[in-house]
Amino acid sequence: MLTLPRPKIKICCISSIDEAIMAVKHGADAIGLVGNMPSGPGIIDDDLIAQIAQNVPPPIGTFLLTSERKSEGIISHYKKVYTNTVQIVDSLLEKDYSRLKIEMPGVKIVQVIHVLSEKQIDEALEVEPWVDALLLDSGNPNLKVKILGGTGQQHDWKLSRKIRDAVKKPVFLAGGINENNVKQALEEVNPYGIDLCSSVRTNGKLDPFKLEKFFKSVL
Repeated sequence: MLTLPRPKIKICCISSIDEAIMAVKHGADAIGLVGNMPSGPGIIDDDLIAQIAQNVPPPIGTFLLTSERKSEGIISHYKKVYTNTVQIVDSLLEKDYSRLKIEMPGVKIVQVIHVLSEKQIDEALEVEPWVDALLLDSGNPNLKVKILGGTGQQHDWKLSRKIRDAVKKPVFLAGGINENNVKQALEEVNPYGIDLCSSVRTNGKLDPFKLEKFFKSVL
């Protein structure tokens, strides 16, 4: 029987150096650092993001979650924190990804796709050539107050599988994934990586016991 490699695990909404160290010690391949957002959990200031990123050893991914929608705004945000990855949580206006690559050499670009309908298949195919990975999440950027992640809600994994099958770049899956449904998520979507926030927290704080249980569930 073929054994599939363990998916990459990203622990998002990291709020301190101690949380970052805890996530890495339990096996995280990447951490998410949430910049200014219109809503959602885990928002911290840029100075703290920079401090955390400086204290995370390679080759762990340090993802800056930015809600900036113009290339100059994203570049400016990145230069305040110097993470090794930038996760764009909303659509990029003018699709000026080439400027990001020029101004942020060596930095990985991950584009979030909020899975609402089959329209997101075309959206993913449009941006795929310009990014290093896609992240499929359960937000809704069309609301008056945008929801751009951290919902703890599962979206339609059948749609996520269609997107995953349509693209060639790595795909992370986020939204309501926990120790009880992660195996189902892996079977149904077969993502490159899994992204977690609320399911490994208690009262908003990263919980070492929930982390341990989650990592055991994906072995």
